[in-house]
Amino acid sequence: MRLKRLKRPGNRLIKENLMEQQATNIPNDVPKTPGYAWVILFALYMATLSATLNLFKLPPVMTIIQTAFSVDIVKAGSLMSVFSIMGFVLAIPAGYILKRIGIKTTALIAVAAVTIGPALGALANTFAILYAGRFIEGVGMGLIMVTAPLAISVWFPLHSRALPTGLWASSVGVSNLIMLLSAPSLAVSFEWQSVWWATAGFSALSFILFAILFRMPNQEETDTEPAPAPATQEEAEPNLLKGMANSSFWMIAIAFGCYNLVVMAIVTFYPQFLEVVRGFSLTYDNGILMHASFVTALILGASAVTSPAGGYISDRLGKRKIMILIPYILMTITFIFPFTVTTSLVPLYTIIFGVVGGPLAAVLLASVPEVAKKPQYIGIGMAVAIFGQNIGMFISGQLFPRIQAAAGWEAAGYWMIPICLIGIIATFFIKVR
Repeated sequence: MRLKRLKRPGNRLIKENLMEQQATNIPNDVPKTPGYAWVILFALYMATLSATLNLFKLPPVMTIIQTAFSVDIVKAGSLMSVFSIMGFVLAIPAGYILKRIGIKTTALIAVAAVTIGPALGALANTFAILYAGRFIEGVGMGLIMVTAPLAISVWFPLHSRALPTGLWASSVGVSNLIMLLSAPSLAVSFEWQSVWWATAGFSALSFILFAILFRMPNQEETDTEPAPAPATQEEAEPNLLKGMANSSFWMIAIAFGCYNLVVMAIVTFYPQFLEVVRGFSLTYDNGILMHASFVTALILGASAVTSPAGGYISDRLGKRKIMILIPYILMTITFIFPFTVTTSLVPLYTIIFGVVGGPLAAVLLASVPEVAKKPQYIGIGMAVAIFGQNIGMFISGQLFPRIQAAAGWEAAGYWMIPICLIGIIATFFIKVR
C-alpha cells in the first residue's frame, strides 16, 4: 500500500511535466501572422476594389448605356466580356511579369490601368471608345487578380490563409454592392459619365495608398514560416509546363470559372430583368425594395458576409472540398427560381443566392496553395485559377444575353444549372482535403 501511495505522486508529476512540455511546444508549431500583414491586406483590398468597382459599374446602368449608344443587350453584354479578355490573356504570363518587376510594381500598373480606362470611357462619344476604355480596365483587373492572392500567400502563413483570402475576395461583392446602390442615382442625376469619373477618382486614391503602404516582408516577418532554400534550379525557377500539369489547378480553374460565369450572369442582367419585366425602378422613388439595383445588391451584401465566414469555417474544420461542394450544390438549386419567383419574394431570393454562393471564391482560392506540389508552383496555380475565372466572366457576357434574346429570361436561368453541375463535377476531382 505504501508503495502505491509513493508511486502515484510520481506518475502525476511525470504526467504534469509531459502536459507542460506539450503546451509549450504547440505554439511553436503554429506560425504566427505578422502584424503588418493586415496593413498589406488593406492595401490589396483597396487596389482590388479599384478594379472591381470598374467591372461592376456597368450592370446597374446597362439600360442607360444601351439608350445612350443605341445598342441591344447582346452588344451591351460585350462591354462585360471585353473586361475579361486581358484577364485570361494575362493570367499565365502574369507570373513572369511578377517575377520580372515584382508584386508592388505589377499592382501599381494594374491600378494605373483602372484609373486611365474609366477616364477614357467618361470622355467617350462613340461605343468604340467606351469599349476601348473597358479593355484597358480589364488589363488592370487581370493583373491585380493574380497579384493580390500571391501577395497574401507571401504575408500570411498557410494555416491561416483562408480568412484573409476570404476577406480579400469579399471586395468583389462589396464593390458590386457599392455600384448597385449608387451608380443608378449618379447616372440619373449627373449623367452616366459621372459613374466613370467616380471610379477613376477612387482608383487614383488606391494607387497612392498602395504606393505608400505596400512592401515585402522582412527577414523577421518571414521567420514565422521559413521556406527551405531551393536545392535545384527547377525549385528556384519552377518549370511552367510542370506546374500547369497539376490537374487540381485545372479542376479549381473549371470550378471557379463556372462559378464566375453564373454569378456574373445574375448580377449583370438581373437589374435589367427587374426593370423591364417586373416593373422595378432605376431609382429609389418607389422604395428600396422596388429599386432594381438595390434588390440585386442584396446578393452581394449577403456574400460579403459569408465569403470570409466560409474561409474561417474552412480553416477551423481543416477541410476545403466540403466547403466548396455544399455551397455549390445549394447555389445550383437556386437557379430554378430567379426568373420565376414572384415579385414579392425577389428580395428573399437574392439574399439566399448571396448566402449560399458567398463562400465559394474564398475557399477555391485558398485551395490553390494546398494542391501545389511545391511552394514554388503556387503562383502558377493562382494564374491558372484566375485564367478560369476570366474565361467564365467572358463567356457569361456573351452566352447569357444570347440565350435571353433567343429563348427568354427563364430559359437563360435554367441554362445556368448544367454549368453549375460542371463546376461541381470538377470539384470532386480536386485533390484537396
